[in-house]
Amino acid sequence: MSLRGISFRGVGALGLNPKPSPIQTFLISWPWGRYLGAEALDQGVDACVSSWFRPAPNTHPSLAKAGGNYINSQLIKMEAVANGFQEAIALAVGGTVSEGSGQNIFLVVEGELLTPQLDGTLLAGITRDCVLKLASDMGIPTRECVIPREMLYQAEEIFFAGTASEVTPVRSVDRVQVGSGAPGPLTKSLQAAYLDIARGRRPDAHGWLDVVRAREPASV
Repeated sequence: MSLRGISFRGVGALGLNPKPSPIQTFLISWPWGRYLGAEALDQGVDACVSSWFRPAPNTHPSLAKAGGNYINSQLIKMEAVANGFQEAIALAVGGTVSEGSGQNIFLVVEGELLTPQLDGTLLAGITRDCVLKLASDMGIPTRECVIPREMLYQAEEIFFAGTASEVTPVRSVDRVQVGSGAPGPLTKSLQAAYLDIARGRRPDAHGWLDVVRAREPASV
């Protein structure tokens, strides 16, 4: 079962000033399987580099998980699916790696875990932060940096990290195999650590979990 909170401006003014429109908040609950497919976590996914760039810094706040930002994400995702891929990787306007359509991205290069720095083109994802903390706990050398596109074709491992995607391996980019074509050791260890905490199988040392217990239906 998935829980997703959403806030938006409701019915009010039709102009571009949103302040006259009241803020409405909903908590949505619905069954949701694995976002990128039933086998994605175990076997990985095939990704492409999108022809759509992520927005430039100072166009709108990319650090915000705002609905308007996802128009760009939808274009990236639809193009990938239309071309036979499960997901896409978007570049920043300067041609460097930014993020996936709806998740952050990590690369393993010469045993070091790399992820794009927060440069105004990508979301500061909660799962991204979790992975960075877990990598630190596990003693994995990690760096936030500028990542050129060509490094996607040289990386030993690549994975996506996001609320829906969790920690999903990438087995190919633009039909170029990543590493052995199977989830690599760092990806699997970080995935296991993240999922074990998320599913309550190991102690949550970081205080990330809020347990939600379902109530028994009331008798009629």
